[in-house]
Amino acid sequence: MAENIQILDLHFQPYISAEEIDNAVSRIAADIDSKYLESDNPPVFICILNGSFVFSSDLMKKVKTSCQIEFVRLKSYQGTQSTENVQEVLGLEIDLQGRDVIVLEDIVDTGHTLDKFLKTLQAYKPRSVEIASLIFKKEAFKKSFKIDYLGFEIENKFIVGYGLDYNEYGRNIPEIYQIVHSNEVI
Repeated sequence: MAENIQILDLHFQPYISAEEIDNAVSRIAADIDSKYLESDNPPVFICILNGSFVFSSDLMKKVKTSCQIEFVRLKSYQGTQSTENVQEVLGLEIDLQGRDVIVLEDIVDTGHTLDKFLKTLQAYKPRSVEIASLIFKKEAFKKSFKIDYLGFEIENKFIVGYGLDYNEYGRNIPEIYQIVHSNEVI
């Protein structure tokens, strides 16, 4: 992995390599396939934009299960902080009644965004709802829903790369970097 990087006014250090991410995505795909590969009710994956588009894309390339994918856009971050104000910018356009749904999230930290979306999702009357998240910040988590497929549990520090952003920058970095506080910059 590369050296420290700067995005806008913040500095970041290498945290999770592209190889580690690929291994985690492969493991999640295998876990989903073990449950749904022979299912007579193919799942619908719901990608939460913008952050999970990279994770969702890579996961879809590895899942062998017959499936559909749908996209919603939710927004709850401002700078490096999660807010409790969740905005749905792009909504669902698929019939989910009686379907198995797997929500794809790049990161679950406080859980506010996903909790609100899960409550909205129930109005569509899916048969089941599961969550696949690449990253989970247990220390920051304030809700009680379960993450069914998980890549990494990390400490509560701000990260960028692999779809995760800082003010919409850094999503295109293939690794994940963790913030370096100003007194830690080398």
